[in-house]
Amino acid sequence: MCMPSPRHDTINELFRKRPEFAVEVLRDLMRVEVPEAGAVQVASNDFNDRPSKDFTPDTVIRAGSSRDPLYGIIIEVQQAKAESKRRQLPRYAATLWLHLERPVKVLCVCADPGTAAYYAEPIETELSGYTFQALVLGPDAVPVITDPKEAAAHPELAALAVMMHGKRHRPVVEAFVEALCSVDPDHALSYYEYAYNMAESAVQKILGELVSSTTWPVYSPFAKEHFGRGKEEGRAEGRAEGRAEGRAEEGAHMLLRILAARGIEVPKDIRDRIRTCKDVQEIEKWADRALAATSLDELFD
Repeated sequence: MCMPSPRHDTINELFRKRPEFAVEVLRDLMRVEVPEAGAVQVASNDFNDRPSKDFTPDTVIRAGSSRDPLYGIIIEVQQAKAESKRRQLPRYAATLWLHLERPVKVLCVCADPGTAAYYAEPIETELSGYTFQALVLGPDAVPVITDPKEAAAHPELAALAVMMHGKRHRPVVEAFVEALCSVDPDHALSYYEYAYNMAESAVQKILGELVSSTTWPVYSPFAKEHFGRGKEEGRAEGRAEGRAEGRAEEGAHMLLRILAARGIEVPKDIRDRIRTCKDVQEIEKWADRALAATSLDELFD
């Protein structure tokens, strides 16, 4: 059994964090007509009516109220061709249709063009008249976003564009990173993590270089804006010592948030070391490394 990868989990988290994005993908990218829904929420993905280990789709989204849904969306992240997974898709669609008694769309997210074409093929079933065809969100369906303003207006789509096109189109990565300047710093960090975890290693390297560069404009939301907050408070108090302590505290707080967002577990002794550090430059150096680090070993000298 294949274990979910960081890309697989991150794509699903992206849709679960803002389920309206699934509706936008169907309507705006796939050109699928869907009714206007006042509410969109993540629903249970437990389709088992008997003991089973393999009948759970990745993400299920319900449009409309829980008592009177309008339609359902199943999100499936597929990274390789697998006939067993492909044959599950009609079952997922039929099960949710029976449960909701409403129309159901199955959206497969595939970063590889060949995999996307594979899952876009119609699937004949043994049920008379039931031919299933998934909607596939592949590189051809995701726009190449090189305008930072467009990326800032649609950060979820821009993060997907980094995954789909970043390796071949560096301006897509640059536009995404620059767009984070216009996003709330806390949200910008989340979008950065989405893009980083979904991207290939070559694109991850570009992201790390851009964000950690002190000459790149987007550096401020992740570091300067937070480190500077303590400095401004210290100036208001008029004490140099207070300025330094405020910057260090803000830097330590942001560093721990970055590590948490990257899924790096921080033991108590390391957490205490970060919180008690008074050297702002040292904390800034750790924060720069944390943006691309995969373990604590890469953080400290």
